[in-house]
Amino acid sequence: MAEVSPVAVLVGSLRRESLNRRLATALATLAPPSLQLRIVEIGALPLYDQDHEVEPPPAVGEFKRAIAAADAVLFVTPEYNRSVPGALKNAIDHGSRPYGQSAWKGKPAAVITLSPGALGGFGANHHLRQSLVFLDMPTMAQPEAYVGNGAKLFGDDGSIAVPQTREFLVGFMAAFAAWVGRHAPAR
Repeated sequence: MAEVSPVAVLVGSLRRESLNRRLATALATLAPPSLQLRIVEIGALPLYDQDHEVEPPPAVGEFKRAIAAADAVLFVTPEYNRSVPGALKNAIDHGSRPYGQSAWKGKPAAVITLSPGALGGFGANHHLRQSLVFLDMPTMAQPEAYVGNGAKLFGDDGSIAVPQTREFLVGFMAAFAAWVGRHAPAR
């Protein structure tokens, strides 16, 4: 029996009915059996403050434990003003501190950006990748995933209703499973 890799999924939008949350949920059904996707919530994290490193708030400790328990991380995010949403950047900062105790180090990652517009979050995707390089997260380069026209993407049941996009996402998740298999730290 093949080993199952737990994958922490970080959704950049905090809105309950966000397109990106819907995509993250749909991706869990499209992922190969070797990946077990679980959304790790970021909305309860306080704004990063170095003073919290001495005595982290409970939400920070819970967040870092969830990341540490994962073999890999999948980022599913919109683009805000050609960059990463503040809540997601805040989560990244919390996970990376205190210095030398990063929860991200060595965890394979992938990025999917989704927007209602045609560009599919290109700017956020590339800004996020810059941070992941610094965090020492081997990040899947291909296939790149910029999903546009997100408002037309989902069926009433939350599934991916556009056949070409569904096929692309199945391939993306298969590539990510292979990436995780090659790069996940040994347990």
